[in-house]
Amino acid sequence: QVHLVESGGGLVQPGGSLRLSCALSGRTLRSTGMGWFRQAQGKEREFVARERWSGGSTDYADSVKGRFTFSRDNAKNTVYLKMNSLKPEDTAVYYCNANTPLESWWGQGTQVTVSS
Repeated sequence: QVHLVESGGGLVQPGGSLRLSCALSGRTLRSTGMGWFRQAQGKEREFVARERWSGGSTDYADSVKGRFTFSRDNAKNTVYLKMNSLKPEDTAVYYCNANTPLESWWGQGTQVTVSS
């Protein structure tokens, strides 16, 4: 059974940094597309960053491009989202997604709050 566990969220001041982690179990990271999404209170879930299942390309939402960096450690079966220059509008629950062309799985989410 595929399972995703996010960690690393918290409260940070504007301009600060956080690194989110997402540990995958139940399948091999190498053969899995991975992504990060977020959902602010009262809004729909939106795309943040992803690396396609076939590997290689990484895509970012325009709102985070240049500030957030997606990375993966296949040996640890873990992906990361390094978030720099955080803004109050980045406040949301951040969700990790694992996917193949046929299936998709979600983590439970981790709260990120950017506030002074």
